[in-house]
Amino acid sequence: MARQTMLSRRSMLGAAGLAGLGMASGRRGAAASNATAFALCGDESHNSDYQRTALNRTLVEGAGLSIDFTDEEKLLTYDNLRKYKILIMFRDGLRYPNGYYQAIYWTGKPEDIVSVPPLEKPIAGPGVGWMTAEQGKAIKTWVQEGGSLWAFHNNSQASILNKDYRDVEGAIYTGHPPIRPYKVHITDREHPISKGVNDFTVTDEQHYVTYDKDPKYVLARSINENGLDFTDQAGRRSNSAESVWAYDYGKGRVCFMAPGHMIVVLWNPEYMKMQKNAAKWMLRET
Repeated sequence: MARQTMLSRRSMLGAAGLAGLGMASGRRGAAASNATAFALCGDESHNSDYQRTALNRTLVEGAGLSIDFTDEEKLLTYDNLRKYKILIMFRDGLRYPNGYYQAIYWTGKPEDIVSVPPLEKPIAGPGVGWMTAEQGKAIKTWVQEGGSLWAFHNNSQASILNKDYRDVEGAIYTGHPPIRPYKVHITDREHPISKGVNDFTVTDEQHYVTYDKDPKYVLARSINENGLDFTDQAGRRSNSAESVWAYDYGKGRVCFMAPGHMIVVLWNPEYMKMQKNAAKWMLRET
């Protein structure tokens, strides 16, 4: 795994060029096609900047992993995946072609928006699935052939709209309560990803899922210990849910980690330890 190097004026210009193409390298001064991991990040509810900042500290600087970051879904192709060993998915399954009015630090409503002259089209309309059937099949084939899928947080929502991707990732999103503290309890202390990791508590969205795979692959569960539970979209009421799992898929590997709505979650020391372990496991170094 390549170590991160310092930025030079030339590498800054190169990074700017990559950004113009929808790609920014987590390795400073490195060409995009030479990175180890490809990360598709960011959506309407999750700014890609906090994800990139968090993963850069933990995985690039902390674990020596090289990552190409992008928010452009069209770059998710079989031919592009073949350049990498790891696919990091840190976005949900929806795109909003008609826009959305929400903004950080603004609590207004659509009718509060003033525009002179008025907008040509209203900011409205439901989200639409961005992952095509071809992309789902491409990921499935790539992992079966030996690639490693590493999915975070809200990415289980993408599986709802894509059968092939759901089969690889292993679950679908079924909702979450408001942001509040919960414990991540390690259930398998022998797996290379969770070995040496202690239970930890985060203030986060506690994501609930319909988990499709064998329970033996679950490495950790989220548990609300303050007497608070949640009824998910499947009508199940519980204070606990599958939070981290990992398994082999064909010749490849899959890992899912649910915590991650805010940077303070991703930088929890025990969670950082788990992420570094996962990077080694996905590269078959452990």
